[in-house]
Amino acid sequence: MTFIKTTEEDSLYHNLEQMTISEILKYINKEDKTVPIAVEKQLPKIELLIEKITQKLKKGGRLFYIGAGTSGRLGILDASECPPTFGVPHDLIIGLIAGGDKAIRKAVENAEDSLSQGWEDLKAHNIDNKDIVVGIAASGTTPYVVNTLKHCNDNNIITGCITCNLNSPLSQTAQFPIEVIVGPEFLTGSSRMKAGTAQKLVLNMISTATMIQLGKVKGNKMVDMQLSNQKLFERGVKMIMSELNISNHKANALLLKYKSVRKSISNGRK
Repeated sequence: MTFIKTTEEDSLYHNLEQMTISEILKYINKEDKTVPIAVEKQLPKIELLIEKITQKLKKGGRLFYIGAGTSGRLGILDASECPPTFGVPHDLIIGLIAGGDKAIRKAVENAEDSLSQGWEDLKAHNIDNKDIVVGIAASGTTPYVVNTLKHCNDNNIITGCITCNLNSPLSQTAQFPIEVIVGPEFLTGSSRMKAGTAQKLVLNMISTATMIQLGKVKGNKMVDMQLSNQKLFERGVKMIMSELNISNHKANALLLKYKSVRKSISNGRK
């Protein structure tokens, strides 16, 4: 199979410095519109990966995202949103980035080139074959990610990936590869743009669909969300009002008592 590096192809646009702001925005937007179409083509493969993730989590396993740079940050973002949104433990979905937590804000030189650190990072979390690991790399070549998945495969740990190049080393290594081919970036090689958007869209699908399959959603509501601020508390009150057809006052009292939208609804029906 030929490895096609579309993320590094020359931009379709030239002399960017001579463009007006209006032109720059128009063409970035034009390119961004192509991303959901590229994601749509991968829906069957995304479904297969989500099915496997759901199976693992239902049996007590964990989901790990692992990446470098923008890809690593996107994985951490998705993982960090799951506890407040769905009320799951912080160690159910874990995001790891080359260079460690300090790399979330600032690039760590040569971190993504390590052939062994990714596996060491996973071992620090006592990784085993109950878990599942998804590597994220727009290029599909990041050594930190590719070699980590190789170690996982060798240790009977299910692997998936999200990449934006065709037949990359990463997608050839992962057991459940997702290849969202978005084509050249507006700014040549700047994979934080369309490729980053594609990865974010797929991650949204993975975590949301998985949580729905795990029963963390009722109807279309986040009934297990953490009530970490007044806005979310008020949203919870509205959910209870709608579900039980009761007044704001009664819904507020239930939520204050049970500290959970799900428990408030359940006990409110008794």
